[in-house]
Amino acid sequence: MLRILVQALALVGYVNRYIGACLLRLVRRPLDETVDDYTPTVTVVVPLYNEGAAIQETLRSVLASAYPHALLRVLCIDDCSTDDSHAQACAVARDDDRLTVIRNPHNAGKRTSINHAIRHADSEILISVDSDVIVLPDAIRELVRRFARPEIAAVGGWVDVRNKHQNWLTRMQVLKYWYAYYLGKNIERLFRRVMSVSGCLAAYRRAVLVELLPVLDERTFLGAPIRYGEDRYLTRQIVKAGHHTTITLSARCRTFVPATLGEYFSQQLRWRRANLLDYAAGCTHVWRLPPLVAINYFVLALVLIVYPIGVVRAIAAHRIVHVVMVHVGFLALFGGYYRWRVRAWPAEERVGPLAYVPHALCMPITSGLLVVLALFTLDASSWETRGPPR
Repeated sequence: MLRILVQALALVGYVNRYIGACLLRLVRRPLDETVDDYTPTVTVVVPLYNEGAAIQETLRSVLASAYPHALLRVLCIDDCSTDDSHAQACAVARDDDRLTVIRNPHNAGKRTSINHAIRHADSEILISVDSDVIVLPDAIRELVRRFARPEIAAVGGWVDVRNKHQNWLTRMQVLKYWYAYYLGKNIERLFRRVMSVSGCLAAYRRAVLVELLPVLDERTFLGAPIRYGEDRYLTRQIVKAGHHTTITLSARCRTFVPATLGEYFSQQLRWRRANLLDYAAGCTHVWRLPPLVAINYFVLALVLIVYPIGVVRAIAAHRIVHVVMVHVGFLALFGGYYRWRVRAWPAEERVGPLAYVPHALCMPITSGLLVVLALFTLDASSWETRGPPR
């Protein structure tokens, strides 16, 4: 019975997210609506914690953006790093007066840094950039161009992988990121209700963030402050307030992904905690959204709960090898489709079609056992981004 339920949920999710999105594109508005005469003031916010000399590369990539010099400001907020990150950021600021570096009075997490920036900046658009990413020169302009309607409050970019070919694990994540951006969010993009805009590269109307500050200031679980899942939480609050959100693949940044299993599982555990809290809270209001968006959300929430049960039962019944082999077949098909779609890309920008297959071994752990562990560690309190890159 459980197997039938999992298969049914997977089928509904697949049809809704992929086939449904493709069909709707034939009859609805385009995914990427733009406006070219909108040039607001922009402040790029870079929350910083223990990046060391690498922060200079991030800040210089932002300052080199192809956006009007007089309209761009950069605010780097150091969350009391224990290394020389603050000094490294200040060194960049001495070369460009558009960059301001400030420091939190005590270590408080990414949420506090972002809220500090909301109060400190006065630009019309705030853009969040993680401290380990490289922003491509036209990314800021491409984000701004997507504020084509007054109701659009948040626009996310495409987060690409910097260390694509480091090892099998980073190659696997290239496909995970590709599917997340190129197909996974299409239903949400069609209705302008993207439920998770990544803070690696995201633009917001500051007026909306100011409106939401009372909600954003207080976020706890069982009395403990929550420092993970800030991007999902912020996006959902924006949608809950009645605003629209979207993403564009034309605005691109590059980030390092975990290259060891320890770093990868640590990242995935944080993300599973964020998913559990987000889906639990979102179920109280997401049903008011367009039906296909709500169906997609609830299916993902159910899969999050049901899949770990299936994994535990498969282990108990000594059928986990069968489960893995089924995953191998599907992931090989997905890898082949990816390879066909990116066949014209330069060799250094793509990976092989079998790169997704190792996910068959990781998935029962990340989407199964780690969900159980996440459920019992929801009150964990750590800096939202990472030790290793997020």
